[in-house]
Amino acid sequence: VIAGFRGTVPHGLSLEIGDTVQILEKCDGEVVFFCLFFFYILCFIFQGIFPSNYIHLKNACVKNKGQFEMVIPTEDSVITEMTSTLRDWGTMWKQLYVRNEGDLFHRLWHIMNEILDLRRQVLVGHLTHDRMKDVKRHITARLDWGNEQLGLDLVPRKEYAMVDPEEISITELYRLMEHRHRKKDTPVQASSHHLFVQMKSLMCSNLGEELEVIFSLFDSKENRPISERFFLRLNRNGLPKCPEKPERHCSLFVDLGSSELRKDIYITVHIIRIGRMGAGEKKNACNVQYRRPFGCAVLSIADLLAGDSKDDLILKVYMCNTESDWYQIHENIIKKLNARYNLTGSNAGLAVSLQLLHGDLEQIRREYTSRFTHGVSITRKLGFSNIIMPGEMRNDLYITVERGEFEKGGKSVARNVEVTMHVVDSSGQILKDFISFGSGEPPASEYHSFVLYHNNGPRWSELLKLPIPVDKFRGAHIRCEFRHCSTKEKGEKKLFGFSFMPLMQENGRTLPDGTHELIVHKCEENTNLQDSGRYLKLPFSKGIFLGNNSQAIKTTKESFWITSFLCSTKLTQNGDMLDLLKWRTHPDKIAGCLSKLKEIDGSEIVKFLQDTLDTLFGILDENSQKYGSKVFDCLVHIINLLQDSKFHHFKPVMDTYIESHFAGALAYRDLIKVLKWHIDRVTEVELHEHIQEVLKAQEYIFKYIVQSRRLFSIATGGQNEEEFRCCIQELLMSVRFFLSQESKGASALSQLQAVFLSSFPSVYSELLKLFDVREVANLVHDALGSLPTVMHGDESLQAVKLQSIGKTVESHLYTNPDSRYILLPVVLHHLHMHLQEQKDLIMCARILSNIFCLIKKNSSEKSVLEEIDVIVNSLLDILLRTILEITSRPQPSGSAMRLQFQDVTGEFVSCLLSLLRQMTDRHYQQLLDSFSTKEDLRDFLLQIFTVFRILIRPEMFPKDWTVMRLVANNVIITTVLYLSDALRKNFLNENFDYKIWDSYFFLAVIFINQLCLQLEMFTPSKKKKVLEKYGDMRVTMGCEIFSMWQNLGEHKLHFIPALIGPFLEVTLIPQPDLRNVMIPIFHDMMDWEQRRSGNFKQVEAKLIDKLDSLMSEGKGDETYRELFNSIIPLFGPYPSLLKKIERETWRESGVSLIATVTRLMERLLDYRDCMKMGEVDGKKIGCTVSLLNFYKTELNKEEMYIRYIHKLYDLHLKAQNFTEAAYTLLLYDELLEWSDRPLREFLTYPMQTEWQRKECLHLTIIQNFDRGKCWENGIILCRKIAEQYESYYDYRNLSKMRMMEASLYDKIMDQQRLEPEFFRVGFYGKKFPFFLRNKEFVCRGHDYERLEAFQQRMLNEFPHAIAMQHANQPDETIFQAEAQYLQIYAVTPIPENQEVLQRDGIPNNIKSFYKVNHIWRFRYDRPFHKGTKDKENEFKSLWVERTTLILVQSLPGISRWFEVEKREVVEMSPLENAIEVLENKNQQLRTLISQCQTRQMQNINPLTMCLNGVIDAAVNGGVARYQEAFFIKEYILNHPEDGEKITRLRELMLEQAQILEFGLAVHEKVVPQDMRPLHKKLVDQFFVMKSSLGIPEFSACVQASPVHFPNGSPRVCRNSIPVSMSPDGARVIPRRSPLSYPAVNRYSSSSLSSQASAEVSNITGQSESSDEVFNMQPSPSTSSLSSAHSASPNVTSSAPSSARASPLLSDKHKHSRENSCLSPRERPCSAIYPIPLETSQRILFNHIGDGALPRSDSNLPGPDKASPARHIASVSPSPAGRSPMKGSVQSFTPSPVEYHSSGLISNSPVLSGSYSSGISSLSRCSTSETSGFESQGSEPAVTVSSYSTPEEPVRKESKTPPPYSVYERTLKRPVPLPHSLSIPPATDPPALPPKPQLVRTNNLENSSRRTEQVPRPRPLPRKVSQL
Repeated sequence: VIAGFRGTVPHGLSLEIGDTVQILEKCDGEVVFFCLFFFYILCFIFQGIFPSNYIHLKNACVKNKGQFEMVIPTEDSVITEMTSTLRDWGTMWKQLYVRNEGDLFHRLWHIMNEILDLRRQVLVGHLTHDRMKDVKRHITARLDWGNEQLGLDLVPRKEYAMVDPEEISITELYRLMEHRHRKKDTPVQASSHHLFVQMKSLMCSNLGEELEVIFSLFDSKENRPISERFFLRLNRNGLPKCPEKPERHCSLFVDLGSSELRKDIYITVHIIRIGRMGAGEKKNACNVQYRRPFGCAVLSIADLLAGDSKDDLILKVYMCNTESDWYQIHENIIKKLNARYNLTGSNAGLAVSLQLLHGDLEQIRREYTSRFTHGVSITRKLGFSNIIMPGEMRNDLYITVERGEFEKGGKSVARNVEVTMHVVDSSGQILKDFISFGSGEPPASEYHSFVLYHNNGPRWSELLKLPIPVDKFRGAHIRCEFRHCSTKEKGEKKLFGFSFMPLMQENGRTLPDGTHELIVHKCEENTNLQDSGRYLKLPFSKGIFLGNNSQAIKTTKESFWITSFLCSTKLTQNGDMLDLLKWRTHPDKIAGCLSKLKEIDGSEIVKFLQDTLDTLFGILDENSQKYGSKVFDCLVHIINLLQDSKFHHFKPVMDTYIESHFAGALAYRDLIKVLKWHIDRVTEVELHEHIQEVLKAQEYIFKYIVQSRRLFSIATGGQNEEEFRCCIQELLMSVRFFLSQESKGASALSQLQAVFLSSFPSVYSELLKLFDVREVANLVHDALGSLPTVMHGDESLQAVKLQSIGKTVESHLYTNPDSRYILLPVVLHHLHMHLQEQKDLIMCARILSNIFCLIKKNSSEKSVLEEIDVIVNSLLDILLRTILEITSRPQPSGSAMRLQFQDVTGEFVSCLLSLLRQMTDRHYQQLLDSFSTKEDLRDFLLQIFTVFRILIRPEMFPKDWTVMRLVANNVIITTVLYLSDALRKNFLNENFDYKIWDSYFFLAVIFINQLCLQLEMFTPSKKKKVLEKYGDMRVTMGCEIFSMWQNLGEHKLHFIPALIGPFLEVTLIPQPDLRNVMIPIFHDMMDWEQRRSGNFKQVEAKLIDKLDSLMSEGKGDETYRELFNSIIPLFGPYPSLLKKIERETWRESGVSLIATVTRLMERLLDYRDCMKMGEVDGKKIGCTVSLLNFYKTELNKEEMYIRYIHKLYDLHLKAQNFTEAAYTLLLYDELLEWSDRPLREFLTYPMQTEWQRKECLHLTIIQNFDRGKCWENGIILCRKIAEQYESYYDYRNLSKMRMMEASLYDKIMDQQRLEPEFFRVGFYGKKFPFFLRNKEFVCRGHDYERLEAFQQRMLNEFPHAIAMQHANQPDETIFQAEAQYLQIYAVTPIPENQEVLQRDGIPNNIKSFYKVNHIWRFRYDRPFHKGTKDKENEFKSLWVERTTLILVQSLPGISRWFEVEKREVVEMSPLENAIEVLENKNQQLRTLISQCQTRQMQNINPLTMCLNGVIDAAVNGGVARYQEAFFIKEYILNHPEDGEKITRLRELMLEQAQILEFGLAVHEKVVPQDMRPLHKKLVDQFFVMKSSLGIPEFSACVQASPVHFPNGSPRVCRNSIPVSMSPDGARVIPRRSPLSYPAVNRYSSSSLSSQASAEVSNITGQSESSDEVFNMQPSPSTSSLSSAHSASPNVTSSAPSSARASPLLSDKHKHSRENSCLSPRERPCSAIYPIPLETSQRILFNHIGDGALPRSDSNLPGPDKASPARHIASVSPSPAGRSPMKGSVQSFTPSPVEYHSSGLISNSPVLSGSYSSGISSLSRCSTSETSGFESQGSEPAVTVSSYSTPEEPVRKESKTPPPYSVYERTLKRPVPLPHSLSIPPATDPPALPPKPQLVRTNNLENSSRRTEQVPRPRPLPRKVSQL
């Protein structure tokens, strides 16, 4: 399909691009077709029509016509593979981008484009055969690379085409896979290497002359060059002279062996300049050009081995210090003899490019096509390469011009000698272009040496090559002319002598290799040397004279040395070889020549191989009687010579000679005769070495015998045939006798047998040329059958014997079915023996593979079936045992050995699979019938089932061998189906055998669970291919399991509960048909177990245990859970499990089990999904907690429970939740006792006693509590373990534990702890996991984590969740939505431990722990308006809905979050809300003032902002709004029940004024100078605020006097002893709400202004009008008398002091109603005690101690809480005060006059308390200030007269506004130490009156009852939110 079609027309079918359709019919331009889509094993056919131009037609063939037909394109298989592979890659390629694998993404993109381009070339079809092969090779290489990179399967190929595993044998398939695997894994090391050299330039500052550069390779170890020279010329600029000809400046040094890649091989570069004699001479000095030395550079080849560097190298160029050392300058540089050379004067550098290339030269040409296309010269090694090729034609003579010795010639200085060389033929003509300087330059006709200045003994050492043709070699000579080069102006070159040397001697030998000292013949300058005849008669070398020339040679001191080296395939320097070839001229020397042949070098023999063989057979024909044995020996020598690797390639030359040139028709007789003679004498020790040589050569001897007989038959018409057959028979009889000889150990005879057997199989093909196949097969059968069967003989002989069998199987003889049937028994016999002894397994495996490679699949030929019969009977059993043996061995450690081990295993496995695949029904039936007893059959079945289990192990084949695995599985399932019948027939009923049935079921289960059969993990195309070829084998095996299970009957009980786990594992596979078949088996198991035991507890236990382990491994899915729990059948006709159970009598317990399992699966699926996440988050922890609790509560599985405890512990540690980790481990600790019961090794715990494990757990838990700063819990555990140490008198550990406990106490007092925030989270919607779905939790936040950060974290954990923007409870639509909704807001903790928090004197460090630990209850508030909203004053209708959340467990615990178990909702009236707001704000002010006064606050900004907020809001109408709302007559009349509350509100307003006054006094002392204006503004505004509240100026000093209640009713005090007490130390605040303490400082609170309701909704972060508040989230923040300022949230707020102060009451005419509005603790003490206080008592009365912090008690009933009664209690800091004595005081009626005129010292605004100290340091300070003196030691306090001073004088002295007392301003002493650090007085407490407390008159009669009531809690300050 080439275009998409929607198919909107009638009968149209929509198609996508790339779909394949089959054409059925074509009419009127439209095509009727059908598309094939495969789903599992069903085929759905869709038919329709669409326009014909939407498709491109391709030829195809149809297989299996009918319902399951397959349409296969007839195009090239490489094209088909490319198409399907590119489609698969396309999808995966996009995923690479998604996974951010950019490198592979781009590389694959380039490869895909390259493959598409190659595909186009193939489709066009215009390629030549070789080019097509090359393109296919490129395609398959790239396909394999891409498949490997993407983790796809290895594709088996044969000649670039994919093979069908069904069309070839499994052994052949295995070999193809293994070959490709090896090719991929182990790159073949190249044996041949080449060096590429490219000359770039010579960088030099003062060139100006042309240069010659000569490269060569030099072996410094042997001190000789090993290659020819690469010669190139540079111009005057140092650049190549012919840049347009790359071959002139690029060369490839070829054929370097691995032995030449070592560090002592060097690249040498010699540079010769062409110019004047002296480099600095003037231009007009001489015009003649000379070759002069310039410089030399050297580079070790080892520098290139590190990497194939393509970058240019700069080589330094050196010059020798004296020219006479030039010949060895490269050696001096290598040896670093620095004294002999230095850098050239111009400091030249040679730029070259060097690269090492590896592989065959042809391969290099293909891979580096561009280089060879542009041209590159080839530089060879000197001489022949390591391997001489037969067709190689060379005739090169290498001449090295070494040195000369010359006389001065009458001159005062030495000569400047130049040598000129010519090659002259026999006629005296100079041969043109036969002198080569190197590979980069064309040959020349003459050579000029370089000139050494003034040197009579010059050394040149220049290498030349003379490539002279053979026909011109004879008679040619070289002539060297010597000239003196003058340095004068003319620059003449004067001839003064010459030397010559013939290239060939008269006897035909060429010039021998070596150094030759030539005679220098002197001559005149004008001598004509053209006539060579004149000097050729002269001697040319010292000591050598030509012919009969008797001419006397004058002695001369002048000599010239050259070295020659011949490299020729045509010429020889060996005289013996020449004598042999010319045997006819010297018949008398034949015997000697034949004897010397073995001494001749092999290279000389192979050069003249054909001539030598002709000579030998010529001599044999001439006189076979005399020379037959010697000729035979020479022939054997030559044949064995070709076995050498150097001459191995000459074997084809000999084969060609035998086929085409051999003419010895009678030779066969002599050869047979001599060969038999040698074989018959194998027992003669002295001939062993010679006979061994003969036996090695038997292959070619037989070739000569056969060819000779054929020539004879042709010539004679087949005469003497019988005679020949008899000779061969006799020869083979000798062979059989020779082979049948047994020898003990490694004897000489066994060596001869081994030699014979190694080459005997090569004779078969020769015998087939003369004999029938059956005849040859019988001959071979007899020969191999004669081998001894003893296996304990010579090991090497046994190995060679098996190799011979292997070669026999590989031979052409064995491929013929007729001969194979004859040879197979003897082959199998030897194999069986070796396999039985487990010897030579590698060779056995190879032989077996070859045997099965010949047997094609589905071959129904009779011969094949018979062969299978033979193999099954002979080898099946031993093959199974061999596989069991080798797979049970430990694998060898070496990588090479391990590979070999795996290869052997794989080959044996492939052989077994081949055999089983070839077996038919008849073979199986015969096999099963062959067992005589059931025991034998049982052993066989157990054996084969075990082998099958081994075969399907993942490690059996490499990961990407899916093709091989599928073939193996197909064979296994076919075999199992055959064998299951035998199981049913023989091992059921009375013959039931548990072991064999168990083995069968176990095999079936692991077969189904194989990874390679899980089709769901495959790509669609791969899945389709597998289903087409094999179907879903899991379903087939599942049906077989079901069938076999049903056959078991009552024997099923043997497999319950053992098979529950395996069968459960099968049902977890997401294959519907498989599940349908297997799940009913569980019903069967439950039914049988119920029959046996009356219950199915075993089934249940096993089911649950296995389910956990399997699902944690990733098995199972949501569909499976539904299938397990569903009543309706999901697939097919089978009834569901639940439906079947409901029909049973035991349905209740069955349904219960299903429900339990389903719930467990829900949790396990959630757990598995969560564990897939990378980081530890709340979801993982919550899921683990859910599962852990399920195991404990519902399943009571202690071991699983403990396992998940430790999984949860590890998660907490990873997330650094140390407190939660400790609580988690505590769960395990609680299960243990302090006993000596031994415990087994479990998880990470060793075997130990219960006491030891509990001790270890305790210490770990303490450590985690310490890290989590939960030190109080650690202390409890320290005490517990200390008790144990003490009971065992283990004082050493007891001491350590006490020290640890002490350190924890220190940390409590010294280290800061942050109070965490708490958040309520609701998870709504069906997309959440089961353990979260439609539930709400309270979560303990991390340190410093605020609402926004927490909300973002939760959204990150649940990226698909939608955050709800309101706090209302969601409706049912949200619950049932297919989505995720998160509802998050902050909540306030309600501490349980009120005793600690209410007690005075406890430091804040301690109290802070109890505020946020062990919390079960949390609350949050939602403000709303009820009734008509007053726009002028919103507070009239501002109600608060308070929700209390009760958790299932307290926080912190084993998780950071717990589910809400219960909700309680109450509504608070506007008045109650106002009271709480004021209480909160007052508490906040007290806390900040206390912190500032005790120097706990480094920065006073929080106090400044809080004061400013409250005062500013009050001035602008904040508090006044409350007065307008609740103090008006209308409200009081309408709400008579709120009288107490209104009074309480009034008290709080006045109390706030007093606190503000004292706060301003403290603020004045600490405020910095730059904030003084703000402070002054606050003071001014405070006056305005007081006046708005109707508070008159208080007297600075009022004497205490008795005060009478208006109704004359006295207050009964609870305590009979006087105590120092805070004004609000024991106040009970009635509340209608069941929860009475608010979130005090969590969020910034608003002022009592018109914006109050907007500020209340701070949780939403909005500030809209109050109408919008009702839709906001509930907020724990409430309104108070402040603006938007609040304390810093990151500072742990100290709890407020219990000591409080009241304003000074100086106005004697103050109205009594105002006074009655004071809180009871602010009223005059004389109201209770009419007797005036003594001065000291008054002073000490001002010493106010901390009262216990009032807290709410959630356990109080509603009416009690709402009671307006006040409870009077006082707590003394002294020990006596902790047990207050109850007593009654006589009622009295105070005087109203006294009441109005009285004042209280305790009402001073400077009084405050410190929460963190036992006694208020602030009040102590204030007392000293007001009294005007400092207390010294324990002296009694002395009063000052200022107490009775009127207010006016004080005001005159005051420099600050009136609210500040004079005593504050005069303070000059530091704040005293807190009481906790002071020394308590030794005297008894002074008899002081208690703190004056007033109660409302209408409640005095109930005072005795009220004194017994629980104190009303006070709110605790909280951190301020940043929202």
